[in-house]
Amino acid sequence: MRLIPIDYEELSAGRELELLDRACRTWGFFQLDNHPIPPDLCEAMLDEMERFFSLPAEVKHRCERTAENHWGYYERELTKNIRDWKELFDVGPAVGQCIPQWPEDAPSFRETTEAFYRECEPVAKELVRCLGNSLGADGNALVEGFQDHTSYLRLNHYPLCEKPAPADTPTGARAGHLGISHHSDAGAVTILLQDGRHGLQVERDDQWHAVSAERAAIVINIGDVVQVWSNDRYRAPLHRVLASNEHTRYSAPFFFNPSFAMDYAPLTSTDPATPPHYRPINWGEFRNGRAAGDYADVGEEIQIAHYRI
Repeated sequence: MRLIPIDYEELSAGRELELLDRACRTWGFFQLDNHPIPPDLCEAMLDEMERFFSLPAEVKHRCERTAENHWGYYERELTKNIRDWKELFDVGPAVGQCIPQWPEDAPSFRETTEAFYRECEPVAKELVRCLGNSLGADGNALVEGFQDHTSYLRLNHYPLCEKPAPADTPTGARAGHLGISHHSDAGAVTILLQDGRHGLQVERDDQWHAVSAERAAIVINIGDVVQVWSNDRYRAPLHRVLASNEHTRYSAPFFFNPSFAMDYAPLTSTDPATPPHYRPINWGEFRNGRAAGDYADVGEEIQIAHYRI
């Protein structure tokens, strides 16, 4: 499935808002072209990921993340209470006990990862501004809720799998392994870097569709925050990642999340005649509930549906 291409500079100038609206109303994914993230940095990030995940297990475990410190290496994450077929490395801002951890003797990995994180921040803010404008709201005002944002960059490695689930596996099926089970992203927007290997799928009309995976291209998807803002005009896309017995895969999603203190609710500009579908949600409360399920089966995963009126 080829994604709708959107030119970043044209969008910033307000000339592709209708195209943005169409992309968000249909797939919830689009390809971002002509963006300011340097192509050589994207390539360097993919190369550094491959080097990091090839390190000995004991080296990676020295910077393992915990329930108290969310930043670092991990290989036992759960999605929908099912263990993912992947290993990851998360990095985000130092907040409380969450302090970034780095592997020993790998300065270029840290430098490249931090540089890629910095490049993603302004792009994500601009996308939030444009999404707000697309919904008839003050996009600049929405960006204010991200001044002390809690965004993080995740580096994913999907190793070879002897028993991968078939590409046409129905939602929720447990036959074989998935790289990541079906889910929507909790935050506002996700900036995704891929290595060119297929695996990402998006659900539409009860069917799963493969998303194009051009190497080093930037793909965007909207998250739950935008779905709530839009009062369901835009749906945060349900997506998953297939495991493979033929190839490994690397990806780097940057999850753009609000400040912990921010409350979000349907924007009155979307359709003043339609009553809100959600009561206000506090991001800190929501995020902490979602993060708890990464480490253990804590029951049903918290969703924006729990806040539906």
